[in-house]
Amino acid sequence: MTQTIGTLFKSLLLATAVWPALPALAQQAPASVTEEARPAMLVADSVFITPDRQLVAEGNVEAFQGTMRLRARRITYDRETGTLSIEGPIRIDDGDEAVILADAAQIDSDFQNGLLTGARMVLDEQLQLAALQMNRVSGRYTQLFKTAVTSCHVCEDGRPPLWQIRARKVIHDQTEKQLYFEDAQFRILDVPVMYLPRFRLPDPTLDRGRGFLIPSVRTTTQLSTGIRLPYFIPWGDSRDITLAPYISSRTRTLDYRYRQAFRHGRISFEGAYTRDDIQPGDSRGYLFGYGSFELPRDFELTFDLALVSDDAYLSEYDLPDLDRLRSEIALTRVKRDSAFQIDLIHYQSLREDDDETTPSRFADIFYERRYFPKGIGGELWLNFEGHGHERVSSVDIDGRDVLRATAGINWRRTWIAGNGLRTDWRMGVTGDIFKIYQDSTYPDDIIRTTPHAALTLSYPMSKSMGNGVTHYLGPVVQLGWSDVHGEDPPNDESRFVEFDQGNLLSLSRFPAPDRREDGAALVYGLNWSRYAPSGWQAWATIGQVFRKTADDSFTNTSGLSGTSSSILLAGQLRHENGLVLTGRGLLDNSLSMNKAEFRGSWRNQRVDLAGTYLWLGTDPEEDRDAPLSEIWFDGTYAINPSWSAGATVRYDISDNRATRAGLGVVYRNECVTVDLSISRDYTSSSSIEPVTDFGFSISLRGFAVDSGTEKYRRSCS
Repeated sequence: MTQTIGTLFKSLLLATAVWPALPALAQQAPASVTEEARPAMLVADSVFITPDRQLVAEGNVEAFQGTMRLRARRITYDRETGTLSIEGPIRIDDGDEAVILADAAQIDSDFQNGLLTGARMVLDEQLQLAALQMNRVSGRYTQLFKTAVTSCHVCEDGRPPLWQIRARKVIHDQTEKQLYFEDAQFRILDVPVMYLPRFRLPDPTLDRGRGFLIPSVRTTTQLSTGIRLPYFIPWGDSRDITLAPYISSRTRTLDYRYRQAFRHGRISFEGAYTRDDIQPGDSRGYLFGYGSFELPRDFELTFDLALVSDDAYLSEYDLPDLDRLRSEIALTRVKRDSAFQIDLIHYQSLREDDDETTPSRFADIFYERRYFPKGIGGELWLNFEGHGHERVSSVDIDGRDVLRATAGINWRRTWIAGNGLRTDWRMGVTGDIFKIYQDSTYPDDIIRTTPHAALTLSYPMSKSMGNGVTHYLGPVVQLGWSDVHGEDPPNDESRFVEFDQGNLLSLSRFPAPDRREDGAALVYGLNWSRYAPSGWQAWATIGQVFRKTADDSFTNTSGLSGTSSSILLAGQLRHENGLVLTGRGLLDNSLSMNKAEFRGSWRNQRVDLAGTYLWLGTDPEEDRDAPLSEIWFDGTYAINPSWSAGATVRYDISDNRATRAGLGVVYRNECVTVDLSISRDYTSSSSIEPVTDFGFSISLRGFAVDSGTEKYRRSCS
């Protein structure tokens, strides 16, 4: 800012050769000229030169250059001494980054050195520094003496701000964007609570400054009370490291995070190393990582990494509530008429009921290509898929490993009649080859082919009402057929089937090719939706599947067992006031629900609520020996512009107990944020105990932290 203002005044001084035109001087610089080199513009009620050759501009004086703007009552330039005398009130604006206010100023001609009295500096509309005297040194440093620093709203009636830092001397380094304090006191409501002889803080215009971040205090029943103090270390323009020691009477933990950006990608790793009293003598911790890279020829390489030392660590240290950790590396390319992906996946299970008989290593490759044959019309799809999974166990049957290769060709074509009737025809054939290891109950090799065809008729209709509301109605009927030739392989991939509106018209509703539907099937469905200009929207779907013969691979609660499936019901209501209700369920022949899920949310300026209800019937084949019924709730409420409260609850209705609950209160204004929370995790097992967690943090806004807004600004009344 100092150098830019200096250039501004140099331009003004050069303009004195044409002083008669100064009151209305304005020139247009070429587009290639930098902001610092642009000619300046001076506006004042009067501009004159005194007999002793002093240039004087007075009365509503304003000077402009680029993003700089200076306003004062009077400016006097003395050629003999080369100084500028500025009489206030003075205001200097440097774009949106800084504002300087002063009563008077004495500055050299290039604005590199000077003295301002009764000065106040405002950085990034957040942090204000008021001083009796302000010195400008070497065009880089601003020295403030007997200074009060705060980001709180300061009332003119003399009442102290909520917090402030009083210092004998503050130096602002404009180049490094740092604030250096000497002999400082931290005060709350003008009461000294801490003395700091010397310390440094970043100014709010600095995006990535080395230093301490917001500390937090956490108390849990297992780890006692501890403090977490993160320290941020930038490493060039594209890398940074954050180290956060977490210390309590029962744990010594070092959290860490590393991030790096590349020209065509980025990586991020976070984790912790722990020595605690819960598992004395053991080293504990976790490591999560993510990366994404854009490669030549539109390929993208991504990876996810998730590792933890033991089953209980994530729960005890309030980390993401995961029961299986997935690590993956994938190479992908998606274009208009083709898609390719190859990935390797590893699962680390944290569940008690998972053991070496659960597959943990997977490999997949997928390729699909679309053609448009002119001779027969329509679209021709070719696809290939390879899959393999492996168990840790080497025991026969329990340690079964499987390789699968699947290839298919499909042809699709659509006709639309003049009356709007749409006809979709598709046909094709798919082949599967399975290699089975360590399971004597199955042959080593299984080959299977499945020709299939389907005819779908739909009649989409719409109607517009006089009030702007539009209704859409779409009945659909499908006759499908498939014929599976070959033995059934083991069912490792399709144990859990979801019947919903997304696969209502699929020829196989199993999630993977190790199971395929066999025989003829008739499907009907009806879609309805409503759209209003006000934002009131709704949609609903009903559908059902009929078969000639039942498929034993479908479980009882899948909704697809028997010759007639359950009735699929799904819908959503979306109101303009922010209320959204979504539901989906399967209604069997006895008009009872096999599965049901309801979600609701409501969001406006003060309320943000979300909830889910889930009900699943008994199904031993899906490892569910008793009905499962749970409810989740999460919400926040803005009590007033400064106070907000939040709560979260997860309740197991079938067991009649809570599994997780939490409550939090946040106070926020323009200069401080206080966050207080308490949560309880009721999960218990042989390796995990219930944990109660208390959290507390205070952040002072204005030091390289997102600022508050007028919404949170306190009143002086």
